[in-house]
Amino acid sequence: MIDTALLIELLEAPSDQDWTERLFALSRDQGFEQVLYGVVPSRHVRFENAFLRSNYSSEWRDRYDSNGFAYVDPTVGHCLSSTLPLIWAPATFGSGAPGALYEEASAHGIRSGVTLPVHGPQGEVGIISFASDARPDAPFVRSVAEALPALSLIRDYAFASSARWREAKLEPELPRLTRRELEVLQWVMAGKSSWEVARITSCSEATVNFHLANVRQKFGVNTRQQAVVKAISCGLLTPEDHRR
Repeated sequence: MIDTALLIELLEAPSDQDWTERLFALSRDQGFEQVLYGVVPSRHVRFENAFLRSNYSSEWRDRYDSNGFAYVDPTVGHCLSSTLPLIWAPATFGSGAPGALYEEASAHGIRSGVTLPVHGPQGEVGIISFASDARPDAPFVRSVAEALPALSLIRDYAFASSARWREAKLEPELPRLTRRELEVLQWVMAGKSSWEVARITSCSEATVNFHLANVRQKFGVNTRQQAVVKAISCGLLTPEDHRR
């Protein structure tokens, strides 16, 4: 069972810090001392730009982030391609880099748990993991199965109630491009030169270069290729946007 009053408190949290503490309380109420919640606005945004709140040990979080473990973590990969919960087991991580990741996590008290994918209506993608130092044995799996309805509710309330904090984090990181700047950048992504873009858009080559200079300045990069990469990482462009 879940304390619905705690869910309401999550919705009514007056600050990001209060929201985070209430999420931790909900996790503890379900028997999990540790929880991690992270969301990016689209699958084209890098994990480093996620809205992320966790009470995992700071030492483990630093180690995880500095080594880019999100790109080999099977729980993250699962959330990108599935909507089903994933109850952890050593076999979930296997051998190689994922197996080493699990061994290190276990040493930091993250030995068993369950991950629920987050998929929002605007293309948001994320993860919420409830973790424990308990043995990942049959009794643990049964207890998680019984708790899944409550954990799913926490996931849904967390996603809905975190919107204002996520938007506050992302707003300063997303430069505003004009319609023409975005159009020019789409053609650059398709491999077109300034001369070709000028012919396609019926403007001068100098105008195309002017727009690209503005885009580079807004993104704080030196080349048009870097600008394309930055636009994709911010979710302003997708690889499917290029015109043929």
